[in-house]
Amino acid sequence: MRKVILSGMLCCALTATFTIDAVAANSALVSPDRRISVALFIDAHDQAQYQISQDRQPVLLASGLGLALSDRQFLNNIRSIKPSDITQINEHYQLYSGKQSQVDYSANQQQFVLTNDKMQQLEITFRVSNDGVAFRYRALEDKRIDKQSPKPVSVVEEYTRFNLPQQSRAWLQPIAEAQTGWEHTNPSYEEHYQMDIPVEQPSPSSAGWVFPALFKISNKTDNTWMAITEAGVTANDHASRLQARSPKGEYAIGLPMAAEVFTGKALLSHGTLPLQTPWRVIAIGSLATIADSTLGTDLAEPSAMDTRFIKPGIASWSWGLLKDDATVYSVQQQFIDHAADMHWQYTLIDADWDQKIGDDKLKQLVDYAAGKNVGIWVWYNSSGAWNTTKYSPKSRLLTAETRQQEFAKLHNLGVKGVKIDFFAGDGQSMMAYYHDILNDAAKYELLVNFHGTTLPRGLSRTYPNLLSAEAVKGFEMITFFQEAADKEASHSAMLPFTRNLFDPMDFTPTTFNDIPNIKRKTTNAFELALPILFVSGIQHIVDTPAGMKTVPTFVKSVMQQLPTHWDESRFIAGYPGKLAVFARRAGDTWFVAGINGEAEAKTITLDLSFLQTMGGNIEMIVSDGERGFQTHKVVLSAKTEIKLQGNDGFIIRITPKS
Repeated sequence: MRKVILSGMLCCALTATFTIDAVAANSALVSPDRRISVALFIDAHDQAQYQISQDRQPVLLASGLGLALSDRQFLNNIRSIKPSDITQINEHYQLYSGKQSQVDYSANQQQFVLTNDKMQQLEITFRVSNDGVAFRYRALEDKRIDKQSPKPVSVVEEYTRFNLPQQSRAWLQPIAEAQTGWEHTNPSYEEHYQMDIPVEQPSPSSAGWVFPALFKISNKTDNTWMAITEAGVTANDHASRLQARSPKGEYAIGLPMAAEVFTGKALLSHGTLPLQTPWRVIAIGSLATIADSTLGTDLAEPSAMDTRFIKPGIASWSWGLLKDDATVYSVQQQFIDHAADMHWQYTLIDADWDQKIGDDKLKQLVDYAAGKNVGIWVWYNSSGAWNTTKYSPKSRLLTAETRQQEFAKLHNLGVKGVKIDFFAGDGQSMMAYYHDILNDAAKYELLVNFHGTTLPRGLSRTYPNLLSAEAVKGFEMITFFQEAADKEASHSAMLPFTRNLFDPMDFTPTTFNDIPNIKRKTTNAFELALPILFVSGIQHIVDTPAGMKTVPTFVKSVMQQLPTHWDESRFIAGYPGKLAVFARRAGDTWFVAGINGEAEAKTITLDLSFLQTMGGNIEMIVSDGERGFQTHKVVLSAKTEIKLQGNDGFIIRITPKS
């Protein structure tokens, strides 16, 4: 390796045997707590590389950097790297649909300007926080030739690599190929995860792997985890993923497939110089550090929105179990009554409401619901020609003019939110469509839930009216396929560490009764834990009014008092796909929720000592067989013991005595 340039230090001549242990902590860009360090250098092939360590142990080995635009490339022939001074980043922001409501983000930041053999320049900004590393590219103007009128350029390829130590393990979701699946609606981030696989194992899909991607790093600590994602995807950007192949554990950034576009529009990022990419985000630390991290929103663009209309909530929803035939006036009225009885804030009226109910009757339902302090959401089909779905309202959101007319109508009717389905993937024009919808919805004070969609990538910070997004193999798949029901427990125990790690997730959880034509494999206590374990600004509970009548009073009381958002969350225990236990606080009430992702019974010991001083009333609900419940007394301590059946769960609720 030819040069190392770190934190304004002089270049260091190193041999090809250079390892990350050779980088002193005081000569690298380091985290505020000085545990994580990043090194940037030019290798013997004149290519830019970076590597990351934590506590002087390797997290990422030497990994490639670079970008190719339509008129320049920054891969080969890198001549120099010029570092800036280090600055401190300190930000505070609010989330309406996250695992905590008030977030503080601190990091050390440094820019490195790469110059190629044509004297063109690429700036790479690195940020290092106590829970990880982030970086993004910014192609700079060439003052010799770009000083005339702005010249449009586009991204052709990104050369970012993530080179993991061999013997590391991966938990990854393959992304379905575009234009496959039901009515050509893929990709929609709705696959099962490949769990605990070798890092060199290729994706079963040529399209690659989705973000966030989770890894357990092989090093001396044996307790280092890493999650890779991206954030700060603007309307001019495409969204990315990991490529399908990772020889010897070296992963590469992948591009969306050609069909993942708004019909007839652009696939890849474009604009005028200087052209900036989204952040590459790498959370690093123990599993607890990863699970508690907010990096996915820390790196997103701040909101400039008036948020007075943002009201997270719980919703009743007929379609989950009753499907298309339930989208009629009389049934929706029953689900409004159900929401009122459960003290929930919303009812969602799903597909084909425009044909089966119509605007006039919708207005009657909105007014009826308002009289019971319930708000109404309605469903829309986003698609034009990019899939063959027939559900309506369809094609009303495709242009700014028709979209704003539709949103103005809904606002005047008193509708509170829109669930919008069937997007085409991750191309730039499709990402612009998301931004346009969110901007226009905000103008008319409409909340938004995206389905058949991509990962939000921190958009809920930029647009707080985005309360949730699907992008998960959720409950509806359990109602369609026995395989999904068979895997519900292990799949659910994956999600807090992957899909739901940074972004709100509309899994649509919880039924305590039978699913038509499907054999349920989870206990009722497992189902009770899900709306606490899963984080979403709008939580759709699928159980029906009739189904809720079968549960004990103390369980109904918990469901009636489900928080609409969380002020604080803490990882308690778990392992991806096997166990997930989290504590979450809303106001002065704490919940501890856990699920067993495996079919065999287990006894777990939890450290709940931080709750000992809370006082108040302590209520624990566990299983009594597959479909029953019991309330137990529990002593909160450093060694709280809980017994779980296979595919089982529990909750503990600590409320003030008052």
